[in-house]
Amino acid sequence: RMNMGETWFEDSGRGWRRLVPSPQPKYILEIETIKAALKSCGVVIAAGGGGIPVIEENNRVMGVDAVIDKDLASAVMGIGLGLDTLVLLTSIDKVKLNFNKTNEVSISHMNSTEAESYLKEKQFGIGSMAPKIQAAIDFVRGGGKEAIITSFDQLNLAVEGQAGTIITR
Repeated sequence: RMNMGETWFEDSGRGWRRLVPSPQPKYILEIETIKAALKSCGVVIAAGGGGIPVIEENNRVMGVDAVIDKDLASAVMGIGLGLDTLVLLTSIDKVKLNFNKTNEVSISHMNSTEAESYLKEKQFGIGSMAPKIQAAIDFVRGGGKEAIITSFDQLNLAVEGQAGTIITR
């Protein structure tokens, strides 16, 4: 059922989805709680699905109709936690230019300026790789040392610098 004032779109043969804003996350409201949990137990699951979008208005926190990208939220969280490395998992082993074309090229390393240039060229899918690339750029420019984009299968090798795509400042 579609309500007045809402925008819907057909999602690649998978049905209809409501279109809502997807703002850039600014900060993680509970970052200090996450830091404390990390110190006490070492493993924390946070920002699932990008987290819950809220705004502060009149000294109150209120939920809003929006969706926060999980990769962008992870970059903001990594910066807030002072991490050196951000790992973004995907279904492919490395970032690719000209994806699924005859001249496809895998990238092992790029800096944030190169990554930004590829974004402007629209080398990456809007709902898939582009947010990961933007998150990597944000993370390394926000103080992180490196961001790694790879598949789960290549994770161990990637954190050793032997697989995946590494993005640095």
